[in-house]
Amino acid sequence: MDSGPPLRDIGCFTLVARHLSFSRAAAELGVSQPAASQAVGRLERTLGVRLFERTSREVHLSPAGKALLPYAEALLESAAAFSAEARRLAAPEGAGVRLAYPPPVGGLAARIARRMARLDPPAEVELCPAGRAAALAALAAGEVTAAVLAAPFPRELTTAARFHVPVGHLAVPAGDPLAGLPRVQPERLARHRVLLPRERPPGGMWARLAARVGPHRQHVVADEIDDFAAALDLVAAGVGLLPTPSLVVTSVRRDDVAFVPLDAGDLRLTYALAWRGERLSAGLMALVRTAQECLWTR
Repeated sequence: MDSGPPLRDIGCFTLVARHLSFSRAAAELGVSQPAASQAVGRLERTLGVRLFERTSREVHLSPAGKALLPYAEALLESAAAFSAEARRLAAPEGAGVRLAYPPPVGGLAARIARRMARLDPPAEVELCPAGRAAALAALAAGEVTAAVLAAPFPRELTTAARFHVPVGHLAVPAGDPLAGLPRVQPERLARHRVLLPRERPPGGMWARLAARVGPHRQHVVADEIDDFAAALDLVAAGVGLLPTPSLVVTSVRRDDVAFVPLDAGDLRLTYALAWRGERLSAGLMALVRTAQECLWTR
């Protein structure tokens, strides 16, 4: 049976296609540029087609390369899923679970881990800090058992233990005139830049806030804002103001940032424990129960 080209050569092809650079692809792979060029050359000889058009200064996908790239990416994704599922099946039933979570709910994740360690028999929880995109990718690949995600929740995931985190403050630089106000309304921010993520799902907290602030004062800092504590560095530097969840306000103390109550209605982030329904296990069921207990008794 023809085993086809090696996956490492196919992976090198997709990286060169992504970067349109053999040197950057080689750096990401941790190999030399000649090794990356040889891998692509091997793949071209095996397939009998030219994947790239090369000049002394530029690299472009050939028509065949453009046509084959989606198949190469799908093949690599399937191989990763195959390996992840094999690891899951090889793990003993009593093995621990891996929980991905965003930094703002780190306190809850730690409480879940401590409570599960006291179960009989004890269950080990490996905590994996991750933003939304990384957590979704880890769930799809089977690299984590479950993840704490912010709404909206993908339809293919099962969710439980939903909870809300109010966003009732605005982080401003210490010494800013706004810091002396008893509270501030979004309409008063016309002369200030407000830090917002690029990804703002319709109906979510960020979309509602953006509508109140207006497009002319929005300052996009990243695709997502998952680590509010780190984003406070931008506030302190004068880059913009940051709507901040109560969990961060009560846990972070900084001399260069002040938190002013934000009068913007019912702004809140909704989180839930999410997992892929077809991967139910005893460890996952224990994780769900423990998360619910932690929320009920907080």
